[in-house]
Amino acid sequence: MKRIGFVGLGHMGLPMAINLVKAGYTVMGFDLQTPAMDNLVAAGGLRAKTIEDIAHQDIIITMLQTGQQVQNVCLGPQGIFKLAPKNILYIDCSSIDVESSRKLHQTAQEQGHIAVDAPVSGGEAGAKAGTLTIMVGGAEQAFEQAKPILHHVGKKIIHTGIAGTGQAAKICNNMILGISMIAISEAFSLAKHLHLTPQKLFEVVTNSSGQCWAMNQYVPVPGILENVPANRNYQPGFTAAMMLKDLCLSQHTAETIGVKTDMGEKATALYQKLNDEGMSNLDFSAIIKIIDTH
Repeated sequence: MKRIGFVGLGHMGLPMAINLVKAGYTVMGFDLQTPAMDNLVAAGGLRAKTIEDIAHQDIIITMLQTGQQVQNVCLGPQGIFKLAPKNILYIDCSSIDVESSRKLHQTAQEQGHIAVDAPVSGGEAGAKAGTLTIMVGGAEQAFEQAKPILHHVGKKIIHTGIAGTGQAAKICNNMILGISMIAISEAFSLAKHLHLTPQKLFEVVTNSSGQCWAMNQYVPVPGILENVPANRNYQPGFTAAMMLKDLCLSQHTAETIGVKTDMGEKATALYQKLNDEGMSNLDFSAIIKIIDTH
């Protein structure tokens, strides 16, 4: 069984790494937070002392927060790409900007490595259950090499096309999700003022043309669905800070290529307000708190 080096053991990365351990891989993890590495070791993984330890594994996965963080780990004279032996398989599961992703692909290829960008959707619950949807950009051959590994952390693995298209898909998907959650929150707010109960609005919408994933599976009002953040005082889940990050990525990308996304821009402003009001660590469905007082 091949050895995996895993950089970034946060809310998503740690359960993904543990699922790979359960699948029988030797997983060596690296994170700046000692408790995260302790948890991986307790689950049967190994602790890397340095990034160089990670570079000597057969497969390397990164799950970090920003494009700059991923570049810091992978590029440069002491980066993974330089230190690793030729022909490693590199999988970036971070959600980052398309430009950084394509730079990583190009540098990996120049230094003799195989790379895919493979951001994920499904939140912490999906990471723990191994049911994530994974959007994979890169050459067909690279996708085929990555797919068996990704199937241990995700349920649906989709090859989106050339380098960077996995990130593009994730950015577009989460822009839709952020806008959808705002629309749903506005509908519940309006219904309340019209003396329509949340339960009845939910029943009608989930059986009518307004139904969508955010309503059917992630409703922002407590007491309607089980196991949603709204039922536990909006503990995440997927934080408002992470949704704002992804929406900002959508706006940066749109601006870079000269595409106007009016609803994406408005959604970004509302999530910025939610974060500015001290709710960045709540689930993104807590946007209803802003809508109710908007």
